[in-house]
Amino acid sequence: MPDLYISWSEYHQKIEQLAVKLHQANWDFNQIVCIAKGGLRIGDILCRLYRKPLAILSASSYTGPENRVRGSITFSRHLAMTTEYLGSRVLLVDDLVDSGISLQESIRWLERNYSGEIEEIRTGVLWYKDCSVITPDYYVDYLPDDPWIHQPFERYEQMTPAELAQNYLVGEV
Repeated sequence: MPDLYISWSEYHQKIEQLAVKLHQANWDFNQIVCIAKGGLRIGDILCRLYRKPLAILSASSYTGPENRVRGSITFSRHLAMTTEYLGSRVLLVDDLVDSGISLQESIRWLERNYSGEIEEIRTGVLWYKDCSVITPDYYVDYLPDDPWIHQPFERYEQMTPAELAQNYLVGEV
């Protein structure tokens, strides 16, 4: 399958489609945890729609040229959250499941660090690739192949603030 290019409009539409799927599932979650960086925008929009607290689990596994080399996953030491306690029914969100390792390890991290608070964890993503070792509970698009998904914010990984400022000066934005 060729690379998949996603516009901002398509990206936001996918998040809204995920929100609808969650609504139709009628599962009463009381906490959203997003995996940063990819799940940040998704978690933000879902917490606004559902009016549920958002916690952020920072994770990193991609490095190398254009962030396309999958390495070992590294997690933050703590969740960033504004509530005193994590909810008992956690919706864990990310942008996609590629290999599925990040999502699987994030579940293990939550269970290890918040086992006394969590009763249930379900997962939601925009894109679910067939090569994943885990099937998310909720997803928008199933991809039977393994395309590289070019998301609209990736352009910021290829530029510097000075280049962005220059683009504004010459009117290219």
